[in-house]
Amino acid sequence: MSTPFDSRYSPFSSYRTPVYASNGMVATSQPLAAQAGLDVLRRGGNAIDAAIAAAAALTVVEPCSNGIGGDAFALVWTAGRLHGLSGNGPAPAGISADALRERGVDSMPRYGAIPVTVPGAPAVWAELSSRFGRMELEDALEPAAVYAEQGYPVSPTAAIHWERALDNYRSALPHADLEEWLNVFAPAGRAPRAGELWASPDHARTLRSIGRSGSKSFYQGELAQRIAACMRERDGYLSAADLEAFSPQWVEPIHTRYRDYEVWEIPPSGQGLVALQALAILDGLPFKPEDMLKPETAHRQIEATKLAFADGLRYITDPRHMTVTPAELLSAAYTERRRALIGAEARMPEPGQPAGGGTVYLATADGEGNMVSLIQSNYMGFGSGIVVPGTGIALQNRGADFSLDPQRANFLEPGKKTYHTIIPGFLTRGGGQPVGPFGVMGGYMQPQGHVQAIMNMVDFGLHPQAALDAPRWLWHRDLEVSVEPGFPAETAQALERMGHRITRQSSSHSFGRGQIIWRNPATGVLCGGTDSRTDGIVAGW
Repeated sequence: MSTPFDSRYSPFSSYRTPVYASNGMVATSQPLAAQAGLDVLRRGGNAIDAAIAAAAALTVVEPCSNGIGGDAFALVWTAGRLHGLSGNGPAPAGISADALRERGVDSMPRYGAIPVTVPGAPAVWAELSSRFGRMELEDALEPAAVYAEQGYPVSPTAAIHWERALDNYRSALPHADLEEWLNVFAPAGRAPRAGELWASPDHARTLRSIGRSGSKSFYQGELAQRIAACMRERDGYLSAADLEAFSPQWVEPIHTRYRDYEVWEIPPSGQGLVALQALAILDGLPFKPEDMLKPETAHRQIEATKLAFADGLRYITDPRHMTVTPAELLSAAYTERRRALIGAEARMPEPGQPAGGGTVYLATADGEGNMVSLIQSNYMGFGSGIVVPGTGIALQNRGADFSLDPQRANFLEPGKKTYHTIIPGFLTRGGGQPVGPFGVMGGYMQPQGHVQAIMNMVDFGLHPQAALDAPRWLWHRDLEVSVEPGFPAETAQALERMGHRITRQSSSHSFGRGQIIWRNPATGVLCGGTDSRTDGIVAGW
């Protein structure tokens, strides 16, 4: 198999070349956030400090995709092993399906106070800093606070998503719920345009409070009280007690073997298991570099993804409530049965029966061998549309994915964690040699992006930048698949003949945005790529 450092084959013109560096690297979807992380590395911080700095900066410079009031997950390679940190907050203790039905709610709302769950991101930053960081959390968050306080010019892709979010909220929420959001994110009565300055002094004060207190102010102090008061005023369920009870969890990452690599993800309730199952199914099928854009390759990828999603949407939820284990879904016997279902024509996805029962992504690395794969999100852009007055905190709406049907695995229950879309990835080789972090953000596109990016590198020999630039497909439901501009027309037409219902999109906004950093084991040289579908850069030194 080729590696990112000896890749030769490219069946299309990559938009950008990869970035190489040896002392450190930060890859994000926004240049100012990447620079914030790189500045931390130059000041003596490690890859963990850089990841925290970049993550906090992204809540300011790309608030249309994530925020202080969202969740976060991280995979951290340090001291010769991989660590997983889950920062997904649960449903409030006072919410239930019965309580919602008494209010006349028969399905989970997408926006407003009801779907707000406990935010996990600030606790993740603090936990990463405490366990593995080299500098104080306050110092790592300061670049983000400065951006918020002094303002910065909005980037082009962020401006597009910002304006779409404003239009969406105006049609979905009453003005009383949206008023603070408008004050903070649309002070001129409209979304800021590309190149216009935007600032949020409230956001800066909140970041500094989180930094000084090690996130305690967010979960036990003044910020917690402000959040709880905001929820009470809007008949929401999130309380000060819910915030105080929360802490992120260190978890054992799960993995599957793909060719001679190991692909790692965070365990459920995240959907990384979907990516692993799809890759486990595809691992039993042969692919050559020249097969990359052939119809048969895309057909097999789509069918494997559909099978994995069918299982994921049936079984994945809070692991305390799952009826099957990841090991059962990834077992050789079960993936072989699922693989056998892939035929010459597209088929409707159906779950099997195992034996037992608006996001941002960033990658960092330093010269000492530490590497971080981190992802955070408010969900659906800015999240619920609720902003806590005086704080700049936009609260997430992760509870929107709960079901009020008691027969569904993801049925709403007090204190339960919902099926979660955001997933960081990591690659190792040879039974534990680190290769590096990777991720593709974008709702249910994420496991599909993981599958396509991994295969682009491992099977088709592309370096990280080319692997991200390659044209993508996106499965939606049933037989419905979208392809982006640049996807070969002849391949799309052949997929239609196989029974797929193909929609050709006019833009690439729905196909995810990713970053990758690989390390050369022989020299320590880093090779990074960032998605051409976004504004980001790879910053290295």
